Amino acid sequence: MTDTDGLARLDTRVAGCRACPRLVEWREEVGRTKRAAFRDWSYWARPVPGFGPADASLLIIGLAPAAHGGNRTGRMFTGDRSGDVLYRALYDVGLANQPTSVAADDGLALHGVRITAPVHCAPPENKPTPEERNTCRPWLVQELRLLRPTLRAVVVLGAFGWQAALPAFAEAGWTVPRPRPVFAHGARVPLDGLDLFGCFHVSQRNTFTGKLTPQMLRDVLRTAAQAAGLPTKSG
Repeated sequence: MTDTDGLARLDTRVAGCRACPRLVEWREEVGRTKRAAFRDWSYWARPVPGFGPADASLLIIGLAPAAHGGNRTGRMFTGDRSGDVLYRALYDVGLANQPTSVAADDGLALHGVRITAPVHCAPPENKPTPEERNTCRPWLVQELRLLRPTLRAVVVLGAFGWQAALPAFAEAGWTVPRPRPVFAHGARVPLDGLDLFGCFHVSQRNTFTGKLTPQMLRDVLRTAAQAAGLPTKSG
């Protein structure tokens, strides 16, 4: 049985974390200076907790919040172009109730899916340090443990997330193969009752260059959703 209250408490604790001085300074500075297009916003400017139901059977692991995306809105992948791509694909596959995600109160709901990240604060140039990744890992470990009763599949976006996720799964009690599986788009690794999938990150660099197309993303999400026992839409 999923510990719904435990996950809510974890999200609250994540949002209050100040463990990494560089990230605290950056996220708060961005929240003060803002981007001209968002000058009327009150930036979240705190760590961004996971988003989605506590009994999710599919988990998506990203990298870190964007400075003017999740760091502004307070919700994972909300308010930036990477999120536009991800949530559109989730909607197309049947895992979200709407194709857009612009603010934390916009009515978006995910169906059996939760989204999190190995680093919960927006980093300068979207590049957390290995030390910051490792400092943040206990949050992901706790989240995985709380989700374990219902979790059946995980999609990891990008090599950074993959490298961060595998040690977290090991710490959370899963048996991770040795040597550790190498990241690749479309990779599928069985882990003690769940399937781990690799997918190129939904960064602008990948989507603008065609390294990751909407169809490629939909294909991974649909396969992972099926592995998780979730109904999907074709197309």
